[in-house]
Amino acid sequence: MNDWTPWPAEFARRYREAGYWVGETLGDFLAARAARYGDRVAVVDGERRWTYRELDERASRTARGFLARGIRPGDRVVVQLPNVAEYAAVVFGLFRAGALPVFALPSHRFAEISAFCGITDAVGYVVADSVGGFDFRALATRVRAETGLRHVFVHGDPGEHTALADVPVAEGELPEVRAGDVAFLQLSGGSTGIPKLIPRTHDDYLYSVRESADICGLDQDTAYLVALPVAHNFPMSSPGILGVLHAGGRIVMAPAPSPDVVFPLIAKERVDITGVVPPIALQWMASPARHEHDLSSLRVLQVGGAKFVPEAARRVRAELGCALQQVFGMAEGLVNYTRFDDPEEVVVTSQGRPISPDDELRVVAEDGAEVAPGEVGELLTRGPYTIRGYYRADEHNRVAFTPDGFYRTGDLVRRLPSGHLVVEGRAKDQINRGGEKVAAEEIENHLLAHPAVHDAAVVAIPDDYLGERTCAFVIATGQPPTGPALRAFLRERGLAAYKIPDRIEVVDAFPHTGVGKTSRRDLRRALADTFRKAR
Repeated sequence: MNDWTPWPAEFARRYREAGYWVGETLGDFLAARAARYGDRVAVVDGERRWTYRELDERASRTARGFLARGIRPGDRVVVQLPNVAEYAAVVFGLFRAGALPVFALPSHRFAEISAFCGITDAVGYVVADSVGGFDFRALATRVRAETGLRHVFVHGDPGEHTALADVPVAEGELPEVRAGDVAFLQLSGGSTGIPKLIPRTHDDYLYSVRESADICGLDQDTAYLVALPVAHNFPMSSPGILGVLHAGGRIVMAPAPSPDVVFPLIAKERVDITGVVPPIALQWMASPARHEHDLSSLRVLQVGGAKFVPEAARRVRAELGCALQQVFGMAEGLVNYTRFDDPEEVVVTSQGRPISPDDELRVVAEDGAEVAPGEVGELLTRGPYTIRGYYRADEHNRVAFTPDGFYRTGDLVRRLPSGHLVVEGRAKDQINRGGEKVAAEEIENHLLAHPAVHDAAVVAIPDDYLGERTCAFVIATGQPPTGPALRAFLRERGLAAYKIPDRIEVVDAFPHTGVGKTSRRDLRRALADTFRKAR
């Protein structure tokens, strides 16, 4: 089995000649910014403020400390830290040591962490002592017993493990790291099963970072709020913390994305840009607290991770007083942004266009043939920062990638004449109702247009007659609407009869993944449990 699939030589040569890949490692990237920005603040975490020079020094000390503890270049280390300043020191330290961070989210538990360790043969695990009442030290003990991990480093009270602050610092040269090497392993954005691992190189990732920072207008005055879990690809690089460091701005760590936490931080730190997923954007817009804090510094709200429906997108400027930038991307590579000079209608109805002239896109039907312009099909892509295969996943790669290297995203899109993409759903999220195909996201978009609906998720339920029927889970904004009223509303919007949900359930909240996406797996499981109890 191959660990990872590099770009073919002719593509790599083309990307270098085009200036996309410049031969810079992530460790060198930080050193260059420290030399340039020195005493400017790089990271804000509560009352702590680290300058670029301090972050650079901490990264080098951490690298030498890990090496002194026996971590070697090429070793894999699972990193599961919350939004704290130490995250930056740890990951840059691993980059400089030549080790590969395996990024885990705070919501991951034993099943995911043990799987990551098993797939990668990880030798180390970096965690906080506890987050949100959950003791990660106990999790680390169990993972260590099951997988044979050699090292566990804990930010905070270490318990039986090693305190991150006590990692010894040794003298000596740091190992040579090459820009074409794998820098880290990111997680796929799937909401079911164990996420697949995505190998990203220094060269390809930093290209997307530089382009993202430019498109998003970052500079030395930028203050970026990290509202989502920092290890996720969106707040890492789109433009995320790396884009901010590239531009010389400062990163403001938020321990949670709730309005009571982030609104005071926006006011205090004069935050001008942040990125969230649609449920959080809806929560912010609905919060009365937005009138209690000075949010006037906020220039841009980025929304990505899932489609932000036009009905909600149109409300951002009026309710939060800032511009909206839609972001559609994937940890596997391709990133799309709406631009600040796009017409308002394009911003609220599309999910942006690619960052690179060498992002190659195909929109194809089920048989693999390209659809007509403007028609809906599955998005396939390849380019200078889109991977050619998952890590240690040869069998899956034969399905997920075409023979000529295009990644099958699983996203259903249509392409506008301007090159912008409109996301219409997921190929695997289609519900087959008696032979009629129903796109869950299409129904959700219509439901969200109802003034009494805060959020909606549509899932399939088994049916002996039709094979599958549709069930809509709805969160209300106030007085819950009735099922008949919602069905009448959908019919009034011209929705085909077979698309009207067979069942409508009003609930208080949805199960979510670690970054706020609705987990349809959990919704289906909850619904199945309800059926079993009813029978």
